[in-house]
Amino acid sequence: MTSRRHFLRELGITTGALPFLSGLPSFGASTVSGQKQRLVFMFSPNGTLPAKFWPGKEGDLSQSSILAPLKPFQNQTAVLKGISNRVGGDGDSHMRGMSCLLTGARLHPGNIQGGGGPPAGWASGISVDQEIKKFLQKSESTRTRYGSLEIGVAVPDRADPWTRMCYAGSNRPLAPLNDPYQMLDKLYGQTQERKTYASILDSLGTDLKRASKALSTEDRILLEQHMTLVEEMEREISAAAQAGEMKHPEPELDPNIELVNDNTPQLARMQIDLLVNAMANDMTRIGSLQFMRSVGQARMRWLDINEGHHSLSHEPDKNEVAQKKLEKINVWFAEQLAYLAQQLKNTPEAGGSGNMLDNTTIVWVNELGKGNSHTLDDLPIVVVGGEATKKPGFHHVGSKVPHNRFLLSLANSMGLTIKSFGEKKWCSEGPLNWS
Repeated sequence: MTSRRHFLRELGITTGALPFLSGLPSFGASTVSGQKQRLVFMFSPNGTLPAKFWPGKEGDLSQSSILAPLKPFQNQTAVLKGISNRVGGDGDSHMRGMSCLLTGARLHPGNIQGGGGPPAGWASGISVDQEIKKFLQKSESTRTRYGSLEIGVAVPDRADPWTRMCYAGSNRPLAPLNDPYQMLDKLYGQTQERKTYASILDSLGTDLKRASKALSTEDRILLEQHMTLVEEMEREISAAAQAGEMKHPEPELDPNIELVNDNTPQLARMQIDLLVNAMANDMTRIGSLQFMRSVGQARMRWLDINEGHHSLSHEPDKNEVAQKKLEKINVWFAEQLAYLAQQLKNTPEAGGSGNMLDNTTIVWVNELGKGNSHTLDDLPIVVVGGEATKKPGFHHVGSKVPHNRFLLSLANSMGLTIKSFGEKKWCSEGPLNWS
């Protein structure tokens, strides 16, 4: 239990000192008027199977065995072909494919040796999700408790350019939180603490009003400013309580599921449920869902596959057994995307303005176009909900279109009016106008 004395000490308040409350952590999102816009990146590794991925010219998702699970969202899905990672520099294709994927910026020189090319380090720029987060957090109307959530599913503990796609800035990779129980604690573990803080703030406000009678005019003005901060914090705590405890209660997780590879399907659903719940409560509007890692060797025994994913991805096209297994793997990833979309669609927006999928753009990305060729061309990009509802279907946007332009278009769609993202030269033709 947090005591009043401990609470004040944390704020740096000592006897005889006026309380400066601006350092108090925020516990809830501001009340937002108008339509919320959200963005989620979902990552799966090691490329795709082009022949099984791309739909026909008609854009019918059932024509693609990999994208068939998205058929229920046919009118809310856009598949974009012709987008390439043109960012050059050091590192192998997996490294540049992963760490340049959302940053659009080169890797720093470094000593991490890949499978080919010069060694490299971390990315030299911020990722687009974090750039949008910074933009949204500047305004009270779009500020949320967390700004963004980086969620992992079966991501190994090791940290290198193959494992990180989100960057807070140059040389600042962000690790996804891989444990759904830790994520639950992060989102809802402070419920009792919020109640305690609310009680302390109420008592503190009473004490400040009593003290104001003995102060000079100048000190009273300063004290009133502090009291205003106390009142604002009380409102934020109240908003957090309403969002987290009344609108969408915290999901229940199965405490018996251990963090092992064979439990990946259950862990994936738990993480997706937590992400959707956090967005429903407006704790964040930006999220990333990272499955495994580039060059990852996950053995997907729940699919009756015992070989490592990366090893399978290097098998030649004529190896039909390996192709079938890779197809099953990529279909499974598509099923996770469909589950995420369905959970959003099942959740009504506050105020009865449609459902959450209408206002949430999900972008499914991969670091490679094809695993056994290591190509960074024709990256398999799928957009569901949000922006995709404006012009769904299959879009062949050109040949080797820089993916920086696609990232720029996503930033613009979220209200961030910038003219380039990542390496400027790849945005000389402006944002990608696919919708």
